[in-house]
Amino acid sequence: MLHGHFPPFSLESRLAMMSRTPDARTRDSQTRQIQDNVSNVEKHFGELCQLFAGYVRKTARLRDKADLLVREVGLYADTETPSLKSGLKNFADQLAKIQDYRQAEVERLEAKVIEPLKSYGTVVKMKREDLKATQTARSREAKQMQQLERMRQRNPSDRQIISKAESELHRATMDATRTTQQLEETIDEFQKQKIRDIKKIFGEFITVEMAFHAKALEVYTTAYQHIQNVDEDEDLEVFRTSLHPPDYPSRLEIVRAHSKTSLDRTSSSLSKTGTLQQLKTPNTSIKREEEDEDDDDEEEDEDELEDVTEDEN
Repeated sequence: MLHGHFPPFSLESRLAMMSRTPDARTRDSQTRQIQDNVSNVEKHFGELCQLFAGYVRKTARLRDKADLLVREVGLYADTETPSLKSGLKNFADQLAKIQDYRQAEVERLEAKVIEPLKSYGTVVKMKREDLKATQTARSREAKQMQQLERMRQRNPSDRQIISKAESELHRATMDATRTTQQLEETIDEFQKQKIRDIKKIFGEFITVEMAFHAKALEVYTTAYQHIQNVDEDEDLEVFRTSLHPPDYPSRLEIVRAHSKTSLDRTSSSLSKTGTLQQLKTPNTSIKREEEDEDDDDEEEDEDELEDVTEDEN
């Protein structure tokens, strides 16, 4: 049975074996987990910040569009009949009031949601610096370990140099352990603060939105009532009157006026005819009375003539 010849382990191999000791593996695992956690927060909080900022910009643009709508409704209202004009003006006032609430919504979201998310850029930067400090301490420890191994190989009998290198390695190991513990503590606090901040930020978002929509619902209700209170019959009557103003009578009114004038003229003619007849009737009576008087005179004359004739005989 042949046995193969295995060369002695190199320094790099031994260091790799040392780094795979339980303590080193635990620290490596912790560091990777912490680094992943920080990277995850950096990525997703950045995305959330951008999306919330976009949400606020859209809300601000909606406010601007609504302001234009308010202006146009007001201009249109000035051209309408009184009741509709009043309803549209009141509607525009209520819509403008909602935009004031929307402006407050934009400002609160910027202060209570976007700014806290932005601040996590600085927080993540600080955690990366903590990670860097821990990694630097561990690199220094690994370098001191390598230096000690070289000295042991080159000068195995020089105890003074080896002892000095061992002391340097011990300090480096203690420093790496200390920074790792500090990193664990700071990342634990970071995790707790992150959870609190998420609850607060999202809670503020919900509160701001609820406040806006509650106010908006109240104002929209009033706006709805103003529109529903428009008197259709009144405005229709005003519109119809505007089509036939008093200074410009309709054709029907003109026909009626002419008909009335004709009737008045006919009545007047009839009245005049009756008067003439009345005037003519007395004249006829007078003439007849005169004829009767003449007849009486003739009879008296005949009687006198007869009396004279009898006397002569």
